Amino acid sequence: MKYDVIVLGAGIVGVCTAIHLQQRGRAVALVDRKPPGLETSFGNGGLIQREGVYPYAFPRGLGALLRYAGNRAPDVRYHLGALARSAPFLLRYWRNSHPARHAAIAAKYVALIEHCIGEHQALAAAAGARDLIRSTGWIKVYHRAALLDAEIRVAERWRGEFGVGFETLDAASLQRTEPALRPVLAGGLRYTDAHSVSDPHALVAAYARHFESLGGTILLGDAGTLRDGWRLQSDGGEIQAPAAVVALGPWSDAVTKALGYRLPLAVKRGYHMHYAADDGARLDHPVLDAENGFLIAPMAHGIRVTTGAEFAARDAAPTPVQLAAVEPLARRLFPLGPPVDTAPWMGSRPCTPDMMPIIGPAPRHEGLWFAFGHAHHGYTLGPVTGRLVAEMMTGARPFVDPAPFLPTRFL
Repeated sequence: MKYDVIVLGAGIVGVCTAIHLQQRGRAVALVDRKPPGLETSFGNGGLIQREGVYPYAFPRGLGALLRYAGNRAPDVRYHLGALARSAPFLLRYWRNSHPARHAAIAAKYVALIEHCIGEHQALAAAAGARDLIRSTGWIKVYHRAALLDAEIRVAERWRGEFGVGFETLDAASLQRTEPALRPVLAGGLRYTDAHSVSDPHALVAAYARHFESLGGTILLGDAGTLRDGWRLQSDGGEIQAPAAVVALGPWSDAVTKALGYRLPLAVKRGYHMHYAADDGARLDHPVLDAENGFLIAPMAHGIRVTTGAEFAARDAAPTPVQLAAVEPLARRLFPLGPPVDTAPWMGSRPCTPDMMPIIGPAPRHEGLWFAFGHAHHGYTLGPVTGRLVAEMMTGARPFVDPAPFLPTRFL
């Protein structure tokens, strides 16, 4: 079976890339080992983060580093062996998190972030899935007034530099906005331009159905069978195309390493569980407890509690101690009922040491393209990346300057 492009990976980035290529007249095969949206894109906070101009940095303060060193903080946990193996990556990540370097990264990164709402809206409308996206923003809450004041100063700087919209909520206005939150908070910030999704997997599945309605093909297959040419074994037999896009998220390096590319890709793992809401309690916004590093979000399947970051090998057995640590904290914040899920979900975020995705052509292979490494913002940037890759591949003028995101910065 012959196609114009094989897209490897049916998460949010791969599905959106396939859509944009198919819209531009390319015959596209979208290939993954599972149906669309069942890996990393399945479990997340469901945020489309217009405010996320500063990608998540590595802690640099001595106090924070000492706090995390004990491996008991609710927001960050680690496997000691994985930490040792990833030390060179973490050192580069730490260096790039210096305030001056971080600011320089944000100045480039905003070119992607500022388009995230419009690109999601366009795809959701075309896919008949606008009802899955809420335009109410999300709320970041604090227990201590001093930390809230510091966050307000940061948000004011972001508003001046990048047009980030927010409103400040004191304890009383926060209680009026989310009455079911327990009155234990100093207040919070509502990031007003951000959107959220009530069922992240359902949105990816809707986008995938839209891709099929455009004439695209979805196949099951093993990306490890990819051969220069580009050929790959699928459940429908061998397929081939003159071009291939690697959009495999945290599994991307399994393909790129086999082709001779040593790109710095690591993972941060995360967990979630759904719970019923007690006594008819209602939550209208995703709410991040910034001091404890967990998010509670209203989802189609219940109240989703998500964890922060776990530094561990991608394929190591799940260790949901972080979820166990934040669940009682979440119950103090919101009246959670019993779990809805039988077991926690675990997923991996693909991360680069400069906190920016790898988007663009592979320098040593004709027709090979990369689209991965979005860390915490894969769901936010899936449609933006898909459009950018498709424009580059089809010779159109890119709507975003791709230079800061090209793979050659690491090669």
